[in-house]
Amino acid sequence: MTPAQRLALWLGASCVVGAASAGAAAAPPDGCLQPAPTAVAAMQRQARLAAYYDHKLALVGDRVYEWQGSGAPRLVLQGARHVSVGKAFGYAIDRGNRALQWPLDGGAVTPLLEQVALISAGESGLLAIRCDGSLWERGVSAGPWRQSADSAVHAWVGDSADYYIDAKGGLHVRGLAHRGQYGDGRLAAAPGWTRVSDEALQVVAHTGHALYLRRDGAVLGTGGNRFGPLGSHGHGDKASSWGVVFDGATAVATGSRHTAALTADGRVWLWGAAEGLRPLPTQLLAVEIAAGLDSTLAIDALGAVWEWRVGERPSAPVPVPAKP
Repeated sequence: MTPAQRLALWLGASCVVGAASAGAAAAPPDGCLQPAPTAVAAMQRQARLAAYYDHKLALVGDRVYEWQGSGAPRLVLQGARHVSVGKAFGYAIDRGNRALQWPLDGGAVTPLLEQVALISAGESGLLAIRCDGSLWERGVSAGPWRQSADSAVHAWVGDSADYYIDAKGGLHVRGLAHRGQYGDGRLAAAPGWTRVSDEALQVVAHTGHALYLRRDGAVLGTGGNRFGPLGSHGHGDKASSWGVVFDGATAVATGSRHTAALTADGRVWLWGAAEGLRPLPTQLLAVEIAAGLDSTLAIDALGAVWEWRVGERPSAPVPVPAKP
């Protein structure tokens, strides 16, 4: 699916959400009524799936479901259009473009930040792209938000390093570099954000490794690769420079030990851990993917959520509770 098709899908989903919730309270007036072009690009990467190790979130329609391990999904909230998840909290963006947070062990949903186009959570805290296209950050513990960069179209919080992509496709990183997370050959951290690559559309990261989708459809990876999430690139230890690990992708997702890619025909491809180093296709056709500790998640064209363990193959959709 091309970026333009993703934007059309997001706009269509927004219309469906509005029609399905005519009785709900009107969106607050401070939503993204006229988002900057960079914010529109960020909205193209809004996610309906999220995984952080064994914690998973899925957005079905406008309803957010949460589950852990092999547990049953539970309904957390309604009226959402994007999800992300960290170590202790789940996150969503609602119809009014507010970032919301709730404890993963159960608790109230609380608003975090207004005018948000995309939010990413992870080990170091939160990154949020706002309606004016600016990038904002906050640490793990509650505290003030502060602006981190003037312009961003995608952002990702990893376990050891964080990433964002600027309006021109420049890929920026900060954090630890000991496993080659910067991809520019260095193994020592640099202060602040460091631009390390170009032509980027999407970036994902996990336990010491990162991958990004280039504009030509190539997936490049760097960092720790003991278990093969970067395929054969630096396998057994680490890669300290970006290398192509897959071609022809429209989206990429990575877990702690494996990686998934989506191609234009909807096919889900997997590699790493028990999947092996060579990317192999599954039989599932999907429109969105995510990856966690030892499982892959997908949403098919009918909106069904799938999850299957690494080394296995998808067999049946995840049963989610009916709309209350």
